[in-house]
Amino acid sequence: QVQLVESGGGLVQAGGSLRLSCEAPGRKFSTFGMGWFRQAPGKEREFVAAISRSGETAPSAGSVKDRFSISRDNAKNTVYLQMNDLKPEDTAVYYCAATLSGVTLTGSFGYDYWGRGTQVTVSS
Repeated sequence: QVQLVESGGGLVQAGGSLRLSCEAPGRKFSTFGMGWFRQAPGKEREFVAAISRSGETAPSAGSVKDRFSISRDNAKNTVYLQMNDLKPEDTAVYYCAATLSGVTLTGSFGYDYWGRGTQVTVSS
């Protein structure tokens, strides 16, 4: 079992920035592909960003392109989501996910482990 623990969420004004972190303790972290998803109230979970075990990133979702970026630090067993120029429509619970395949996946069905999520609220 792989535990994923997200942190860094909170309340921020529109135009502000947040950096989410997701730690996955364990020696196998460097072999995982990692992804970030989000789910707003009343909406389906949607893909945000993904990064492979080798550091390749998938194109981010159109709604966050050029504002959000994903990165990883294998020495710290952590993946990050840097979010800039936040908008009220970015308000959601953000989830970290890990895939044993090691590749970038944009579909939630391909991920093997999920964190519990961290709330991001953007005020206008």
